Amino acid sequence: MDATGAIRIGVVGAGGRMGSSVCAAVAADPALELVAAIDAHAAGQDRSGVTVSADVQSLADAGCEVAVDFTVAAAARMNLPWLAARGIHAVVGTTGLSADDIAAVRAAFVTSNCLIASNFAISAVLMMRFAEQAAPYFDTAEIIELHHDQKVDAPSGTAVTTAERMAAASGEWANDPTQHEVFSGARGGVGPAGIRIHSVRMRGMVAHQEVILGAAGQTLTIRQDSYDRASYMPGVLLACKRVADHPGLTEGLDAYL
Repeated sequence: MDATGAIRIGVVGAGGRMGSSVCAAVAADPALELVAAIDAHAAGQDRSGVTVSADVQSLADAGCEVAVDFTVAAAARMNLPWLAARGIHAVVGTTGLSADDIAAVRAAFVTSNCLIASNFAISAVLMMRFAEQAAPYFDTAEIIELHHDQKVDAPSGTAVTTAERMAAASGEWANDPTQHEVFSGARGGVGPAGIRIHSVRMRGMVAHQEVILGAAGQTLTIRQDSYDRASYMPGVLLACKRVADHPGLTEGLDAYL
């Protein structure tokens, strides 16, 4: 913390739209102080009064206590061990990390803490929780996730996490009756416990998801929409303030709420 008691924050991936939004949100919060912004593609640019650097060493040089990582999986695989080795807490919104990646992060963060969350919107956290609670009461379920056309991974981390939590809540799902697909992939990808996941990439969208559950004579649809990246900021700021209190690796924002 600085002399005012504000937590010193660095943002990795500050050149992207999410990273820029995080920089602005951190700078506007009196409990936090933006001290570093990292992005090789935006070096020299200004982010909320901080000059963007291409070198992650700037995080340590600035006395960063918490680093927020909104990059891509390949970058996060290098960033997170570096942060752990220097005792810097990490708040991670990067998706596409594998189970092996998660295991490596868990092993690395022993002197500082890390939160990895597939979604920081409170409405999305609740959507995943509601789907998990509903899962044991239905025979079939499918997930449709819809994102902007710049998202490079599919399905989304939120959809994967939702399916994993639903599968953990109930492994008893009816078999898919489909015997022939006119177009390969028409039935979507097969997720945990056979739950189908469909990915839409479309201009004009930000981030949206529907979980559709069905049983005899009834369906339940749980839908969450993020129309603006501002929807993620309360969750990100909350994580920055609470990550120091949660030892080791935490997966999902739920534990912080």
